[in-house]
Amino acid sequence: MLIDHFPLVGLRLTTPRLELRLPDAEELAALADTAADGVHDPAYMPFRIRWTELPPAERARSVVLHHWSLLGQWTPRSWKLPFTVFRDGVPVGVQLLKAVDLAVTAECSTASWLGHRHQRQGIGAEMRAAVAHLAFTHLGATELASSAFTDNAGSLGVSAKLGYAPDGIERHEDQGRLRVIHRLRLTRQAWLERVRPEVTVEGVAPCLELFGLDGVSDAHRPHPSA
Repeated sequence: MLIDHFPLVGLRLTTPRLELRLPDAEELAALADTAADGVHDPAYMPFRIRWTELPPAERARSVVLHHWSLLGQWTPRSWKLPFTVFRDGVPVGVQLLKAVDLAVTAECSTASWLGHRHQRQGIGAEMRAAVAHLAFTHLGATELASSAFTDNAGSLGVSAKLGYAPDGIERHEDQGRLRVIHRLRLTRQAWLERVRPEVTVEGVAPCLELFGLDGVSDAHRPHPSA
C-alpha cells in the first residue's frame, strides 16, 4: 500500500471546522478548480511569485504540478508539506508547512492560499493554527516563521490573532516598484499562552523519519502541557 512507502498520506489534522491532509487525485483536481475560480482580488497581488495571474486553466494546472513537485523533491533534511484544507469535504485552499534541518533548527515556516469565496470566515487562522499545533506539539519546533507584504491585511491579521511578533522586514522589487515584506515569528511559549482551537492529529508517528526526526527522543519533543 502507498502508506507503507509514503506515510504522509495517512497524516491528518482535524479542527472544529477543517480537515488538513494530502488529497487523492480527484480531490487535487477539485483543489485546482478552487484556484481557477479565484484566489484574490485581481487588483491586488499578495504573492511574490505571481502564479495567480495565469489564466484559470493554467492556474489550475500549476496547482497540480506544484503539489506533485513539492512531494517529489521531499527529503528528511528539507521538506515542504502542502496540506490541502477541506471544509465539509470540499477543498478550500492549501496550508504549507516547511522546514530545513528541523531536528537542529527546531524551526518551521508556513505559507498558504485560500479560495476567494472561502475568505473572511476565519478559515485562514484555523488552518494555520492546525499546523502550528503539529509543529509545536509533535515535531519539536520551538519557533514558527511567516511573512506577508505590508499591505496584506488578511495574512497579517491571522498572524496577529495567533500571537506572532515582528521579526524585521525585507525589501523586494516587484515589476519595477518597491514592496516591503513583514517577517513574523511565533514562539512556542507565545502559542501556549493563547486560546487555541482544538486540533486532533492522526498518523504522525510513522512520518517522523520523513520529517528528519527519526531517532529524536520524545524527551526532545515538547508537548502542550509542558
